[in-house]
Amino acid sequence: MDSLLTYVSIAAMMVIIPGADTMLLVKNTLGYGAKAGRFTVLGMATGLCFWTLIAILGLAVVIAKSVILFSTIKYLGAAYLIYLGIKSFFTKSVFSLKEIQAQANAPIKSSKRHNKEAFMQALLSNVLNPKTVLVYITIMPQFINLKENVNEQLIILALILTSLAVVWFLFLVQLIDYAKKWLNNSKFQKIFQKSTGIMLVAFGVKTGI
Repeated sequence: MDSLLTYVSIAAMMVIIPGADTMLLVKNTLGYGAKAGRFTVLGMATGLCFWTLIAILGLAVVIAKSVILFSTIKYLGAAYLIYLGIKSFFTKSVFSLKEIQAQANAPIKSSKRHNKEAFMQALLSNVLNPKTVLVYITIMPQFINLKENVNEQLIILALILTSLAVVWFLFLVQLIDYAKKWLNNSKFQKIFQKSTGIMLVAFGVKTGI
């Protein structure tokens, strides 16, 4: 496998640059706590694993070549991000430390519901993101040696990308969870909530273009 270090550097930059996943992670961690943030990361990783399987089966190229199929995934993903953004913008509830503490003492069923919701949001956001396909069919092939086992190399490259994403986002979860005691300000919370909603809508529109 050629230029593995170069690939790791590119993959790391792709992961660190803020995007829809980052906004979703911040929203869920601040809204429901660090555990929900970790479930969000799990959803992201599961979505990346889904596209790895698709790529190995050779369907990534098929999707990229099928205008109808690619466009369908593209617009579904865009619509879902816009939906999450609008939901965040118009939600009436504002998170607070007291609310988070109350949730921590709430019945397990309530906690599981928030964690499941965080997981599904991240999973759908990644599965319905057509740009993930482009990573597999444009960037990864540049670092694959056709004389060796292509699927094996693809799995390794995908695992590197997924591992970098998991490590980075878990770090963000801890950072956000640690810093939230300084964020317990209702004015800041309202501005942040609406800003997050606008940014998610913007990412949705950008995905659909």
